[in-house]
Amino acid sequence: MTTVLEPSVTLRGHREPRLATPPLVELHPGTSYGFDVIDFAEEIGHPLLPWQRVAVIRGGELLCGPSCAPALGEHGDGCRPRFRIVLLVVARQNGKTELPVILSIYWQFRQRLPLVVGTSTKLPYAKESWRKAVNLVKRTRQLDDLHEPGRKWYRLTNGETESWSTPNEQGDECRYLIAAANAEGGRSLSINRGIADELRQHRTYEAWEAFEPACSPADAQIWALSNAGDSRSVVLNDLQDSARDFIATGVGDERLGLLEWSAPEDSDPEDVDALLQANPRVGYGLDMDVLLAGGARAKRLGGQALTGFQTERMCIRVAALNPALNPRTWRDCLDPGDLLEVRSRVALCLHLNPDADHATLAAAAVLDDGRVRVETIDEWTGPRAAYLLERALPGWVARVGPRAVGWFPSGPGAAVAARLADRRKEGVRGWPPPKVKVSEIRGEVTAVCMGLAKEVDAGQLAHSGQEMLDKQVERAEKQWRGSAWEFKQGGATVDAVWAVAGAVHLARTMPRPRKGTGFHAV
Repeated sequence: MTTVLEPSVTLRGHREPRLATPPLVELHPGTSYGFDVIDFAEEIGHPLLPWQRVAVIRGGELLCGPSCAPALGEHGDGCRPRFRIVLLVVARQNGKTELPVILSIYWQFRQRLPLVVGTSTKLPYAKESWRKAVNLVKRTRQLDDLHEPGRKWYRLTNGETESWSTPNEQGDECRYLIAAANAEGGRSLSINRGIADELRQHRTYEAWEAFEPACSPADAQIWALSNAGDSRSVVLNDLQDSARDFIATGVGDERLGLLEWSAPEDSDPEDVDALLQANPRVGYGLDMDVLLAGGARAKRLGGQALTGFQTERMCIRVAALNPALNPRTWRDCLDPGDLLEVRSRVALCLHLNPDADHATLAAAAVLDDGRVRVETIDEWTGPRAAYLLERALPGWVARVGPRAVGWFPSGPGAAVAARLADRRKEGVRGWPPPKVKVSEIRGEVTAVCMGLAKEVDAGQLAHSGQEMLDKQVERAEKQWRGSAWEFKQGGATVDAVWAVAGAVHLARTMPRPRKGTGFHAV
């Protein structure tokens, strides 16, 4: 439902995160270094936005030992950040990447920490934050004594990008350098403060495993920043899920802190309050009417436009950024039932994932009302999935009595093609059973995949809400082949979706029985 705003209404984004790890103590200047960050930002002429102030106060919570004095700057050796990892999640264009610019300067020139390292998925992105920090320091006269104006205090070459200040009380130069988020980023360093930007782009643990252990001092802290991701954002999702579990149960890692400005799941893209929860900069340079217009357009277009808006502007995790099947229309097709009344027209199709460690057998049949009902009837998991499928298939065929059995021989299904093919002309008996047609689904693969999407969007499909199939439908993405597409084979396991698509295709193209008069071709 579209929300119409009155011209006189002034909206502000939410200052407080929708989800946050609760503090252990009351937060004040003696229990959070965030208050000093706020003062520091004011002193250098770059004040923080209201939501950023909340973020640094919560993220700067301190664990203090008995020797710690209450005032910041007077704490003893027992004082360190409560959170070793601060996971900050907020929609794009809200000042997320501006915050580490201020924090890096604060850590380097106010806290005088020996080493700050900033990373991003692409080195130019990390370099851009570093440039902003250096330029801000150049304009700030209060910091002149700490970087010796007139002398070279930063280096920007093809191989090195770093800045440094005068030595701290321990004689250490306070450095800020950058690294790419890859298998080498941060290795062999001892990092006091780390910045991991765009965490959603970490598709494997390779970069995180190089960077996170390098933050080895007892008082080290990492700020990991991102908007929402999809099922491939493994590091972000794992940290986010762990932090959410701790918030809900109190069990887990209390040194992992979550600060999440996001819309609730299943929020409408035109829900004003949902957008305000994900976009705390509304009213401070970000216009709500721009967000609402984008939300209306995303709803109208659906597909990648919708999931892109959800992740970028609503900070909602989606299963797939380029979904092959519309999750909303798939849910609308939910109609619990079975295939018993249409057993005479059932088609089976099987498929394996590329690693051949998961296989699915699916069934489909056209109902009397013209819809096609689908269900998965068995699945096999593990390194012997293909073998187990081959062993079990004859039993399932005998039990179900399908009119057709099919597979995709050009993909992972090739692993079992030799055992499934009709070899009666070669004198092989026992397979396939009488009146069962076995067929390879070859040239029409894109039509089969796109056909399933068409059935779902038109409401011409019925399913019973099977958990495994529902999850795979959410994860299924498009792999374009010229102007057509098929389900993406790599990445997320979607063999059940392939099997269902093949079964629907076979069911739609087989002869259908005329009531009381045998069969006729459609």
